[in-house]
Amino acid sequence: MSTPNLKELASLSPFELKNFLIDTASQNKAQLLLNAGRGNPNFLATEPRHGFFQMGLFAMQESERSFSYLPEGVGGFPEKTGLEGRFDIFTNEYRNVQGVPFIRKAVSYVRDHLGIPAGEFIYEMCEGILGCMYPVPDRMLTLSEKIVGEYIRKEMIGNTPFTGKFDMFAVEGGTAAMTYLFESMKENHLLKEGDTIALGMPIFTPYIEIPELNDYQLVEIGINAEPENQWQYSKKELDKLLDPKIKAFFLVNPSNPPSVRISDEDLQYLTEIVKKRPDLIILTDDVYGTFADNFTSLFATCPQNTILVYSFSKYFGATGWRLGVIAVHENNIFDKAIAKLPEKTKKALDERYQSITTDPRHLKFIDRLVADSRTVALNHTAGLATPAQVQMVMFSLFALMDENDEYKKAMKRLIRRRLDALYRDQEIRPEHDENEVAYYHLLDLETQGVQLYGPDFVKWLLKKLEPNEFLFELAEKSGVVLLPGSGFGTSHPSARVSLANLTEVEYTRIGQAVRTLLDKYYDQYKRGGGKSKAANGSAKSRTVANVKKIAKSAKKVLSSSARNKTAGKK
Repeated sequence: MSTPNLKELASLSPFELKNFLIDTASQNKAQLLLNAGRGNPNFLATEPRHGFFQMGLFAMQESERSFSYLPEGVGGFPEKTGLEGRFDIFTNEYRNVQGVPFIRKAVSYVRDHLGIPAGEFIYEMCEGILGCMYPVPDRMLTLSEKIVGEYIRKEMIGNTPFTGKFDMFAVEGGTAAMTYLFESMKENHLLKEGDTIALGMPIFTPYIEIPELNDYQLVEIGINAEPENQWQYSKKELDKLLDPKIKAFFLVNPSNPPSVRISDEDLQYLTEIVKKRPDLIILTDDVYGTFADNFTSLFATCPQNTILVYSFSKYFGATGWRLGVIAVHENNIFDKAIAKLPEKTKKALDERYQSITTDPRHLKFIDRLVADSRTVALNHTAGLATPAQVQMVMFSLFALMDENDEYKKAMKRLIRRRLDALYRDQEIRPEHDENEVAYYHLLDLETQGVQLYGPDFVKWLLKKLEPNEFLFELAEKSGVVLLPGSGFGTSHPSARVSLANLTEVEYTRIGQAVRTLLDKYYDQYKRGGGKSKAANGSAKSRTVANVKKIAKSAKKVLSSSARNKTAGKK
């Protein structure tokens, strides 16, 4: 394989390209690496974690009540008899220990506000946190589903009129949700090879890459949000969804990377489109919804058509936990579509699921998801680890009991101050948008260049630069790592900045580094631009040379990428 160049690197997923950018930034040991390329937050919710660990200590006491005559450290299952009383004794004895008041309030909340018997809740939490039993039900623990469902209702539905109930499947984060959904929609003929799907662009890269894989071979159409429209969809773009050949619409809301929620106007317009397209499948990934003001999910306005994916990873700082849920309304188009399949197809599906039910025809789509997540034959061992489900419950109760949303206000304040810091020393600042979330930010180089130096400079710059050359030179000269906006389906030259994982002063330095590099390009432009190709080329060759050094150690990655695009990670 020949040594790759910048154009070859451009074929990589932005999350794989990030590794090359980090290596480039790390070459100069004298400069500080500022990696704003990944969305792992540097903040986390502490109180529900304290509660989790204290519940774990209580559960251990309960376990050690059994087999206490054995000296080898053997425990048993918690006993329901007298459990609530022993919990009261424990929380009273340790009432001044952080986390204990939280679990005491949690028990009171689920009893008084959710109507769940205290003893039943404590038992599910103890057994779950000990991890001593398979997840039963496999889709989600019974009380855990009810509690997490209340959290989803609060954050995703709010005050929107909503009739009926919804089912949930606890999964290993949003990435697992995507994997399971694509597979199960294919297996159940909701989406078939050659079908057309629409993607709300820009979008988290795997939503672009997965449908292109040989496993699915779907045709993609972009529903494009543009910066001149404050990253909202125009009615003209949304009207593409009226085409009956489009089987499904996948979107991330608030968007990734523009980090803007769908406006109320667009939300209403989409709802009207669904009334005209009652067969349209919608998959909405709303992981950043809790950072938005007055957020309402499409799941709230179009529940029968919508699959909701939500992850706890960003809002609670829990990426390592891998916590997420898939929610589907009890009355949905997916079950109806499966019921209308040709008899030959339904018989084939009967054979697929006959080992787990005597009535496969009435197996709900969400339960097919569970089975498909374990290749059907391992359905009896399906389900998210029970300690993980307990932590999910603790996060949910933390948010539910926070009636004034103090934690949410703190999270919003934290990331929005970082956006201000990014532009602190700049002459320009994007206009405030009420729909802006700011977990990520797109540095639109075209718009910024026009505002600073005029359209002629931008035309020259876009013609001059190789794909991702700006990002590699930024990494080489300043140690700043950003991701290419083009990898997320945006047509504008841009860079994604994660505002979640660095300090305010570091974001100020990133803004300064971007401006310094743009100033350097402008100086070249003023000196003649096209006439000084040799001078410009020397800088470019140094950047390419560094990239080539790095690429030699990663030929396997590039070889794999050439065959099949990598899905990457959030």
